[in-house]
Amino acid sequence: MRTPRLPQVAALSVGTGAALLWLSSRLVWVTVRAFDDKSGDAVRELPGAVWASQVTVITLVLVAGTLGALALRRNVRRVIGVLTAIAAVGASWAPLSLLAGTPDPERARMLLTSGAATQKASSPVTLSDWATVTGLDIHHTGPTVAFVGCALALVGGVLLVLRPGGAAQQASSRYVTPGARQARLEKDLEESPDSGRVLWDALDADMDPTDDRGEGAGGGPVR
Repeated sequence: MRTPRLPQVAALSVGTGAALLWLSSRLVWVTVRAFDDKSGDAVRELPGAVWASQVTVITLVLVAGTLGALALRRNVRRVIGVLTAIAAVGASWAPLSLLAGTPDPERARMLLTSGAATQKASSPVTLSDWATVTGLDIHHTGPTVAFVGCALALVGGVLLVLRPGGAAQQASSRYVTPGARQARLEKDLEESPDSGRVLWDALDADMDPTDDRGEGAGGGPVR
């Protein structure tokens, strides 16, 4: 089995981090308890995408970084690693501050009274301007998932910076000239005449691996 290269491992780490960030943005981070003197008590939930709107944007940045780490050149991968690491650190601030501190009631009230928490037009999540926030409950699962995703993305970014890998080989091997491929097969036949892989490659290239005189291996098709 082929061992994944470091850029591939880094891209997988960044991609997993992006997936976890997206998942966390759909989870509830904060439950707001409020009182309205007209409608009474109210309970509203704020998902991660509302409480920390930058998480959604950074998720897209990490997805782009994942694709870039797989497709672009060595020097560009290093730049992508730097940008990915910075984005991961930036995204970690919101969940970390929520887990380690106390959520701001005024921020929760502003999100709800401005309509920013409305996810669907048919199901508005709002409070009246005169409502008072009486309590906030933190749901630790969402911020924790986001923080783990940021950590994975940071590890992937650092790997890309330190070990961006060599030049991609896929394009060069895909567009190798017939003459170069034939010369390589002739060399492989000389060095490993009993190799099953070499024999199959030679047959696929219309070369006779059993021709000791080199007529088939020298370029003529098998007749």
